[in-house]
Amino acid sequence: MTPKTFETRCLRLPAVTKVVQWEGTSVFKVGGKMFALGGGFAARSGGYMFKVSNMAYAMLIEHGLARPAPYLARAKWVQLVGNNALPDAELTAYLAQAHALIAAKLTRKSRKVLGLD
Repeated sequence: MTPKTFETRCLRLPAVTKVVQWEGTSVFKVGGKMFALGGGFAARSGGYMFKVSNMAYAMLIEHGLARPAPYLARAKWVQLVGNNALPDAELTAYLAQAHALIAAKLTRKSRKVLGLD
């Protein structure tokens, strides 16, 4: 997946904002909490980074498609070994899951304000 497509797929999800932080890294957030990183630091150290479930974390690492994300591994974030490690459709599904995992941790009030409930 190209960086432009990655950005487009992230921004299509509900209530997403993008900020550029950490050496030009695009940080995608929902409710002020990040769920995916691309470009900048992420690109220089490997591939895209995003939040995953416990099962996806183990599976992606075991199959050699990703590694624990630097500084974020304890929160079950992965970094793809390359931007094309997963087919576009599969990566899009993981991004939607990352968004949902983070959105679920927001307060009920925050989710309502953002139009997520």
